Amino acid sequence: MSKLILHLDDEPAIRDILAAHLTQEGYRVISVASPAAALNAVTQNRPDLVISDLHLDEGDGLEIITQLRAQFPDIPIIMLTSVLVDPRIAKQSVAREVDVFLQKSTTLSNILGEVRRLTGT
Repeated sequence: MSKLILHLDDEPAIRDILAAHLTQEGYRVISVASPAAALNAVTQNRPDLVISDLHLDEGDGLEIITQLRAQFPDIPIIMLTSVLVDPRIAKQSVAREVDVFLQKSTTLSNILGEVRRLTGT
């Protein structure tokens, strides 16, 4: 069975593009726009990987990541954000909560590479 990815982002275009790309590569994707929807999704389907934005219209991405990490400490998490932060500082500040920190400006192939690495596929 293919790996399940939960993708949390409040930008519909980002959700659509990433879901389409990952689906084309053989992954199942649940795309949600809010932290509440993400928490609901994980109670119904335990994902193999979570990809989350940092800044969300309806909440804080780091807060939801912390909640997800508390419930599922072994699920790999990618933080994908457009916030302009020095990557070294970002890695230091979120290293306990996320496995990978990527800028949204990274290529789809880089995201896919991290997804494959973290899911072992």
